[in-house]
Amino acid sequence: MNRIIFLFSLLFIAQSFMAQDKPAYQLFTKDGKAVKYKKLHAAASNADIVFFGELHDNPIAHWLQLELARSLHEEKGESLVLGAEMFEADNQLLIDEYFAGTITAKAFEEEARLWKNYKSDYKPLLELAREKGIGFIATNIPRRYASLVSRSGFEGLDSLSAEAKKFIAPLPFPFDIDLPGYKGMMEMMAGHGGANPENFPKAQASKDATMAHFISRHWESGQTFIHFNGSYHSDNFEGIIWYLRQYAPNASILTITTVEQPELERLDEENQGKADFILVVDEDMTKTY
Repeated sequence: MNRIIFLFSLLFIAQSFMAQDKPAYQLFTKDGKAVKYKKLHAAASNADIVFFGELHDNPIAHWLQLELARSLHEEKGESLVLGAEMFEADNQLLIDEYFAGTITAKAFEEEARLWKNYKSDYKPLLELAREKGIGFIATNIPRRYASLVSRSGFEGLDSLSAEAKKFIAPLPFPFDIDLPGYKGMMEMMAGHGGANPENFPKAQASKDATMAHFISRHWESGQTFIHFNGSYHSDNFEGIIWYLRQYAPNASILTITTVEQPELERLDEENQGKADFILVVDEDMTKTY
């Protein structure tokens, strides 16, 4: 009898702990199968280029980005390269000088055009790369040139100097307005007055093409390159992915995206197929800004 009481007590304790368990996230494959982190790590380890699409204010996405970078570095060592949308190509020199110890962290942070959530969300990635000797690539087009495209279209880029053009994808780069993501942007802007609505997706394309260009330039066979970007730049295998398949057609690509849902038990139908792996975060999660 005592043994039965003891077993029921253990069962009650276990159920109590389970009732209190409130997971913050769940990983799924693109077809909605729940998986553990080790599945994601293994797939990323076997890919040439990994895109980790984030929601910029989501702390779970930022935490998992750092965890993935750490665990891949333990396996890959110097064969790992990091890159990010959040750093513009003309700031590469500042990153290199900071990593080399030529300039201080204070000087770097004062001169680079850093996002407002840099210290909480992106500095840990940059510092990991600096401390471990991992290459870190600033991939994005300088924002002043993306703004130029939004005003004047791709033609505006033709007026740039040869020096300025070093920080964007080689011109002319292709553009397919029929890609669902770009088409949706144009339709969204069509109802607003002012600039040509087609210039909005063109500005987005200038970012995607430039990021793909600098990723392809700094990735070599045998390396794993992890790129951190807003999920909309790589969702549905469009955006940067579309351009990268032209710049580096032989590279194997893995995509991760981040979504928020009220429930974590299953992947909502609208989120299926967005990426190879979908990071689902509780929609009540605290934001970083």
